[in-house]
Order: sequence, then structure tokens, then C-alpha cells
Amino acid sequence: MTIQIGFLTFRMYGLMLMLGAIAGTLVAAMEARRRGLPASYAVDALPWALIGGVIGARLWHVLTPSLSLKMYYGVTTEYYLTHPWEILAVWKGGLGLPGAVLGGAVGLYLYARRNRLSFPLLMDIAAPGLALGQAIGRWGNYFNQELYGKPTDLPWKLYIAPEHRIPGYEQVAYYHPLFLYESLWNLMNMALLLYIGRRWEKRLLPGDLFLIYMIVYAVGRFGLEFLRLDYSPVFGININQLVMVLVILGSGFTLWWRHRRPKESQTSGRLPRPRTKRRRKK
Repeated sequence: MTIQIGFLTFRMYGLMLMLGAIAGTLVAAMEARRRGLPASYAVDALPWALIGGVIGARLWHVLTPSLSLKMYYGVTTEYYLTHPWEILAVWKGGLGLPGAVLGGAVGLYLYARRNRLSFPLLMDIAAPGLALGQAIGRWGNYFNQELYGKPTDLPWKLYIAPEHRIPGYEQVAYYHPLFLYESLWNLMNMALLLYIGRRWEKRLLPGDLFLIYMIVYAVGRFGLEFLRLDYSPVFGININQLVMVLVILGSGFTLWWRHRRPKESQTSGRLPRPRTKRRRKK
């Protein structure tokens, strides 16, 4: 779906992604101020996270194309490698959120290292905004008529136009609005992170909030994959579900391991202070 204003053409898919990025940055700026840090950190980090996120999301799609793309349209990883210009056509859809999170994290790591900031603390600041950005960005799938689930007759069923239906379901008009389910789950995740960040602020270690974000998101994504018709198979396995299981186990174990250590060995995650050399007495 596009909007034409004079000679300018705006695609709703891209607009929703940008709206999500802006809203997420505003929440991150609020979190930065709450922690006594300049809000400019969140604003300055946006291009790094955005560029890394888009690159990661597109690469995830390229490496894990959906079942229908492989079976009916011949769009495989090999196809993208032999048609490299198609990799750049993000306006056609095809962005994987697991890759977006990973790519965005890499971008924030580079930003944190460049500016001598605490990377775990920066990820905690970004986590609630990231969840909000995902919640808004998922509506781009609505305008693209994609990311719908199995057929349903529920009152909130979603109509999909014939040209956007998965082969084999041409006669089925209504489906689960999978994009909506994930959007609502991400909104809940954002609210939970904001609550935990305030309720247990003194008990949290730098990076904990992001680990909690990862666990909650992965649990929801794993469950919603059962409703998905057009999953991404790798060697016959739903790669998104497998990755989500690994994320849940890895993040959960890391969270447990960090808090089993003595409190004296835990760091605060504030901005690093410059080291000063002590002069030896002659």
C-alpha cells in the first residue's frame, strides 16, 4: 500500500517501520533520563541501531526464506545470491525480526564502544523502546497483507486479498491476524519491562532488562509460530522456533548465572571512569 503526495510516493510498510523506530527512540530517551544519562545518547544511537537492524533483518530473510517462497516462487538463498539486487528490495517486504534484533545489537555495540559507554546499560535503556518499535512496525505487515496465520472464523479474523494468499489457500478468505497478536505481545513486553525496571531497579544488573526482553519476546514468538502457515524451514526444521528455544534457554541461564554470584562481584554498569595511574614514591 502506498500514499502519493505530489511527486512523492510513500510506502506504508516503510512508514510504519520509521514510526516504530521514532517511538522506540522516544521511550529510550525517557529511560536514559530516568537513569541520569543524557537523552541524546538514545537519539545519537538511533542511526547505528537502525542501520544494523535493517541489515540484520534483511540478511535473516535472505538466509531463511519462507516455505511458500521456496516451493512456489523459487526464491531461495541461492536465488538471492545470484540476484543480489533483490537483496536490496526491502520495500517488497521480507525482514526477519530475529535478525533485526541481532543487527541492531551489533550497531549499538559499535556505538557504545565508539563513545566509551556501557554496552549492557545501553541495551537496558533500549529494550522497552525496542519492544514498542516492534509493536508498531508489525503493522507494516498489515498493509503488505503478510504475516497472517491459519484460517479462522473468529470475530477478529483478517481478510486477505486473493493475490496475497499462500498457494493452496486461494479459496480461503479469512485468517488469524498473526501480525496483530505479535504486536500486542510486544506492547505487553514493553509494559512489563518498564514495570520491572522501576520495581526492582536496585536488584537488576546491567543487561538484565535486555535479557528479560529476549526471554519474553522469544516465548511469544515461539508460541505464535504454531499458527503460522508460511514458516521458514531449514533442513526441515522451523528455524525461527529453534532459535527462539535457544534464546530462551541461553538468556534464562545467563540471567540465573549472573545472580548466583556474590553481590560484591557484581558491577554497576555506569559509565566507565577514566583510569588514573598512581605515582610511585621515590
